[in-house]
Amino acid sequence: MSRIDMAAVAPQAYQAVLGLEKYARANVDPTVLELVKLRASMLNGCAFCVDMHSAEALAAGESSRRLFAVAAWREAPFFDERERTALALTDAVTRLGEHGVPDEVWDAAAKVWSEKELADLVIAIATINVWNRIAVTSRTQPPTEA
Repeated sequence: MSRIDMAAVAPQAYQAVLGLEKYARANVDPTVLELVKLRASMLNGCAFCVDMHSAEALAAGESSRRLFAVAAWREAPFFDERERTALALTDAVTRLGEHGVPDEVWDAAAKVWSEKELADLVIAIATINVWNRIAVTSRTQPPTEA
């Protein structure tokens, strides 16, 4: 059972996060965006978001094989260099520790993404992390029927 309906209790804050979401959707490649959202949601243990983003990716034509492989993306041969650097950056930003994002992760991403693309990717990763934290904290559950 959900603890709180954030959209109802704090509508302005919810709309602000939704604004970030709309920006990310308009500025990040849709395939990469769904991979990033799924990976961050897996790392954060957000069942609602894992369900939603895997369903959205499947509906957009993504293969179930690639979606399952997001859990072990480093060992999976299904992702190109841009996707791999986006997933590595997602891991680093989502697990942001005492030392921040390692230079090797940033530098690898900067080799295949433009500065604007990187900025948009960081916004997208930060946004899904906000959504994950809202959903996990409020105990938002995925629908039991698809």
